[in-house]
Amino acid sequence: MSKPPIKTLIAAIIFLLFGAWVSSVVPSPEIAVVMGILLLTVFLFAFEVVGVDVAAVTVMVLLGLLSSFNDLLGLAQPLVPTSELFSGFSSNAVMSIIAVMIIGAGLDKTGLMGKVAATILKLAGRTEARVIPAISGTVGFISSFMQNVGAAALFLPVVSRISARTGLPLSRLLMPMGFCAILGGTITLVGSSPLILLNDLILTSNKALPPEQQMQVWSLFSVTPIGVALLASGIAYFVLAGRFVLPGKGNLDIAQASNTMQYFQDLYGLDYGLFEVVVPARSPLIGRMLDDVEQDGTVRVIAALRGTEDMRIGPGGLARDIGIEANTVLGILASPARLATLVEAYGLQRRDDLETFSEALAETKAGIAEVVIPPSSELIGKSARDVWLRKTYGITMVALHRGGKTLREGEDIRNLPLQAGDALVVHTTWEALAHLEKDKNFVVVTTEYPHEELRPQKVGAALVFFGIALFMVLFTDVRLSIALMTGAIGMILAGVLRIEEAYQAVSWKSVFLLASLIPLGLAVETSGTAAWIAERTLSLLGDMPTWMLQLAIAVLATFFTLVMSNVGATVLLVPLAVNIAVGAGANPAVFALTVALATSNSFFLPTHQVNALIMGPAGYRVADFMRAGGIMSVLFLVVMMLMLNLIY
Repeated sequence: MSKPPIKTLIAAIIFLLFGAWVSSVVPSPEIAVVMGILLLTVFLFAFEVVGVDVAAVTVMVLLGLLSSFNDLLGLAQPLVPTSELFSGFSSNAVMSIIAVMIIGAGLDKTGLMGKVAATILKLAGRTEARVIPAISGTVGFISSFMQNVGAAALFLPVVSRISARTGLPLSRLLMPMGFCAILGGTITLVGSSPLILLNDLILTSNKALPPEQQMQVWSLFSVTPIGVALLASGIAYFVLAGRFVLPGKGNLDIAQASNTMQYFQDLYGLDYGLFEVVVPARSPLIGRMLDDVEQDGTVRVIAALRGTEDMRIGPGGLARDIGIEANTVLGILASPARLATLVEAYGLQRRDDLETFSEALAETKAGIAEVVIPPSSELIGKSARDVWLRKTYGITMVALHRGGKTLREGEDIRNLPLQAGDALVVHTTWEALAHLEKDKNFVVVTTEYPHEELRPQKVGAALVFFGIALFMVLFTDVRLSIALMTGAIGMILAGVLRIEEAYQAVSWKSVFLLASLIPLGLAVETSGTAAWIAERTLSLLGDMPTWMLQLAIAVLATFFTLVMSNVGATVLLVPLAVNIAVGAGANPAVFALTVALATSNSFFLPTHQVNALIMGPAGYRVADFMRAGGIMSVLFLVVMMLMLNLIY
């Protein structure tokens, strides 16, 4: 076991000394112990002594042990009732996260999320500066009308597909998406749990206020200008500063990263690329067949779209005797030089990126593979043209390796009789390649490819159950977890997902992280630690200007939401904020709104549900959140304070 770094040891000593000082000034042993556990949690998260999920489970078990032996430790009551210690695993938040992960996987399994990704790419292009605003803005808008963790979970597969197609690292896309999902929750009064609770808390506080100080409740769109400004600032932050604060390399050669030929270019020296061309109305190719194009240009056509509906890809779809019509779109595999010659000779229009076939020929759907002809194959002695290899099996041969020599397009490889041991380099859909694994005429060498079984025929059922869940979330009082689980189990029963696929769709690291932190939040509340921190902080301010009191409340809410649920922080701080505002002669409703908004300022640590959700898939470390989220937290406070004081 390696020794911890010096900086970690120094930090541990500092945390211990600070904890010792805090324990000497707190009013009760319970608060002293909880403060010690809080400091331990922050230390484990900040310095990643162990994984964050392991740290969270460790803290949960420690709370359980201390609560079990509270009498021996001199504690008046358990920090957390033992019956509540594991309640986080059945909490509304955790069950909701599990449900939305399953719903998102179901929608993705139908191919729907792939189409959404293709639409975003078509509109936004493939550069980071354009993709981030498109993704983040869309998620932010959706998050304004549904729970932000739900919006983030639904877009997780979309962002994953966009990353695969553009070559942009997932770590550079998921954090902007997740942060903007949180920011989008501030756009309407139903976008986040604290804002949903706000009016109820105001009405409760009104009971203790004289009639002249009674607060009016907020309407659905009262916070919209503030939320829109927060979302816009978040998008601008990542567009302008993303290259500095986001993990992963930002200056990728996108064309190279998205090129499915890269591996075989290195292995066989194939200078091929994937291109898309349009046949204009006056092209000499009109009326000719695909075979003519391939013979004259020594290229391979792997996809064709005639008209608006007749797309030909894969087995039984594409054949050399298909005629070319005006405005036919062709997907071509060729060397750049040969493609340029073909385009010039026939007046074709070359597109810069895949547009028509961006979904069908995405790396998740198709690519280059290697198959070998075994001695028992019935194809021995026959050529690719004899057996109509592309039409029959859905594989387009681009090279043939025989006797240590690689033969390429232009060397009559399609007319060569196949021999046992021939290695064929082919372009194929992964679905067709999966079928070849069961065909005795081939031995599939390429095994590391997406064995993805899409179920487009289930898109109707998936949308129905997603719609049911969404309707229940927006228009009924059904508990969020029940509404979302209705959609999730509906998709499983309808065959959109198998139960094994549903289990695989859940990020259990995120589940354990959140579920294990919930008892800590409960201990912070019930032990009086939260109230003591709030009172001590605000008592230090004295006779400060109103805006400074408001800022102090916002900072306090920001801190609380990092170590406890945002709902708990809101319930605790709204009455406190109202009393401070009344005493200072300020607007208590605005102070209450400040608390409800500031509890969405959860970017510094991966303790928010959305941050926990994206941490695993993107491979983020706590340091990544501290670097990007620290600046975002300050920006959030500045924009929120400016907008609140400008409008109210």
